[in-house]
Amino acid sequence: MYIVMLGAPGAGKGTQADILCQKLNLPHIASGDLFRQALEKKTELGLLAKSYMEKGKLGPDEITIKMILERINLSDCVLGCLFDGFPRTLKQAEALDRTLAEQGKSIDKAIYIQVPQEELVKRLSGRWICRSCQTPYHLITSPPRITGKCDKCGSELYQRSDDKEETVRKRLKVFFAQTVPVVDYYKKQNKLIEVNGNLGIQDVAKEIISVLKPFITAGLKIRD
Repeated sequence: MYIVMLGAPGAGKGTQADILCQKLNLPHIASGDLFRQALEKKTELGLLAKSYMEKGKLGPDEITIKMILERINLSDCVLGCLFDGFPRTLKQAEALDRTLAEQGKSIDKAIYIQVPQEELVKRLSGRWICRSCQTPYHLITSPPRITGKCDKCGSELYQRSDDKEETVRKRLKVFFAQTVPVVDYYKKQNKLIEVNGNLGIQDVAKEIISVLKPFITAGLKIRD
């Protein structure tokens, strides 16, 4: 089964993708993780994407598509996977459909997690991360015991450049301009499932599983 997880930055795509992948035993293909890995390894694609990410812009379609297609050609994706943060543009969605069609496959469902824009800004601009162990914090929902220090290792906390409020608003503007057409694309194919993301994590997960159950293929079982 091939599933696309859609939603603006801060909507909780990654969290819900992790939960769903565990439930369905599917590989989690996150475009953001692929980009960050490429940046850490200083690959040609990673360095090329860096300037776009720092400005809160999406990487060029060609870079993103190449990274994703290389990943889904690995053996663990033969029976399906869940795409998180991809496709973000209509061109990417069409490229993904073409690639899967060549293998006799297709996207089964696209899940769109909807969250009000100001809530997204609040969620994203409050995020901080430990520089050493990468433990995430949020100034409102999960603050550290000591301001600026990690509870686990005591190292300095920092805010990613793409989580600063000015950049967050730019990211959201880009999302609604470029990714909403992808939502419409899957809606026209009768593959879109819309979910209220302005709930607690477990409530959102329950809603996703509930609406997805009728479409689960025979080869997949939902774990309790």
